[in-house]
Amino acid sequence: MIDIFAWQPITNALPDIPRLYTAICEWCACLVYVAVLYRRASTRRTITVCAVSLPTLIAIQYFDGLMPLWFWIIGMLLAVAGMYVMILLAVGTGKREGLYITVRAFVLAELVASLHWQVATFVGLSAHIPASSSLSIIGLVVIYAACFALAYLAESDNFSRTAPTLPPTATAIAAVAITVVTFAMSNLSFISANTPFSGSVGKEIFYIRTLVDFCGFAILYAQQEQTQRLEASTELASINAQLTSQHQEYLQSKENLESLGRLAHDLKHQIAALRAEVDPEHAAQGFEQLERSVQEYSAQRHTGHPVLDVVLTTKERTCADHDITFTAVADGSLLKHMSSMDIASLFGNALDNAIEATSKLSDPQQRLIKLALYAQNQFIVLRVENYFDASLKHNADGSLRTTKRDSLQHGFGVKSIRHIVHNYGGEVTIETDQHWFTLTCLIPKQE
Repeated sequence: MIDIFAWQPITNALPDIPRLYTAICEWCACLVYVAVLYRRASTRRTITVCAVSLPTLIAIQYFDGLMPLWFWIIGMLLAVAGMYVMILLAVGTGKREGLYITVRAFVLAELVASLHWQVATFVGLSAHIPASSSLSIIGLVVIYAACFALAYLAESDNFSRTAPTLPPTATAIAAVAITVVTFAMSNLSFISANTPFSGSVGKEIFYIRTLVDFCGFAILYAQQEQTQRLEASTELASINAQLTSQHQEYLQSKENLESLGRLAHDLKHQIAALRAEVDPEHAAQGFEQLERSVQEYSAQRHTGHPVLDVVLTTKERTCADHDITFTAVADGSLLKHMSSMDIASLFGNALDNAIEATSKLSDPQQRLIKLALYAQNQFIVLRVENYFDASLKHNADGSLRTTKRDSLQHGFGVKSIRHIVHNYGGEVTIETDQHWFTLTCLIPKQE
């Protein structure tokens, strides 16, 4: 009877990957993610950390080489720790984000190192080229450069350079599990050739390792892409919900204004009738006061666009309720090419943000909001200014970080504004200068 579990030696075993090559590969993999991520560290710090990390990773690899075989797993963990520290310090990530990026970089390094060595040993054994020859070094540079350039192009669309990558805890745990399984399966043949998933021939072992590493990298890539799509879908759904809410608010405001207009018209006739019947001096003064009050509610903005008229009139009354001085100069005829929903949402969000910030000021004289809508060259310019007295935090793309505690449900005001303006081919800029907050929207004119 044949013992199928008998130990099987590896035939035609290939030389191990030089530890110098492994360290360089790990360093290059980290550089890829340092380049594609939103960096919160200074340029000087990033360069310094990257420069120090290369000799550190080389030293770790050579130290591992001096240790006995049982130290192999510990040595790999040391290498991963070195990559983690490099990404953590060079990018300025959080701990969970740094771990998530590190495991991705580790799988990429394993893939490129295995692929290069598989090609290098195949060419070297076929052409009898020593691994230390200049031709081999050129091959290493070419393969590393090509592989990491492709990885950079692939991952640059998978990560944002304007916002931190904040993977959910479940996603980070899944990424670590995928990495562990990938590493275990790709290196199983080096531990024992007597398993259903091992190879017993040198070239076969490296082929299995490269293929498994590629599959692991592809899975992690797909995982991040899916996460990005889910985040984008959630954000778009929130923006659309806010757009719908703003439009409904406009429709309700329009109905209320029409009712107030009819009421004011009727009251004017009633006042005129009462004035004809009663003519004491004090009664006349009271009627004049009542008439002024009615006139205040019957006054409406007339900009040349009915939707903008409703929005500005409604927000002006909101400002009056909060003792906010609101001035607006707007040419509504410039907005003929925009939909009613977009106009209501754009101006509604811009003024809501200004009212919220200004209403918090204790000094009524500082509660100022200015709005201007005009044409300049080939652009329509919307400019909303308000006085503020608080520290504002911005993301790299200029978007504001919400000051509300429930950040998941708020902070979409400026995003909604950007979404609308970008749909019309425009741009949004935000400036703060001497306690003045200025939101500017540039929208190309359309004939």
